[in-house]
Amino acid sequence: MYEIKIIRFFSAAHFLKDYNGKCENLHGHNWKVEVMVRTNSLDKGNMAIDFSRLKHLTDDILNTLDHKNLNDLNAFEDQNPSSETIARYIFERLEQALEGTPVSVHRVNAWESRDSCAGYMK
Repeated sequence: MYEIKIIRFFSAAHFLKDYNGKCENLHGHNWKVEVMVRTNSLDKGNMAIDFSRLKHLTDDILNTLDHKNLNDLNAFEDQNPSSETIARYIFERLEQALEGTPVSVHRVNAWESRDSCAGYMK
């Protein structure tokens, strides 16, 4: 099994409903996103997936979040845009983008600060 990991970034604001604390107020983060994909096979160039392709696919997803109030997005209308749900959102969209390829998403970590992150994997 081969695993590939990339790190990308985006900035966004959010607030947490049904939460009692500072995060119930609108605030922002500079998010760090770690994406890990896996495959059992390599292509003719002995690569699992080209890093630039994986970065491009991930950036397309992150552009839907970048410099937005996440609470205003349809994806989070029925749930808080917490680190957990942001990681799942990115995972599921990247999973769709990689459908039909030998590469599968293994894990996505969404870091909201330098020492706090949540991950999603199946």
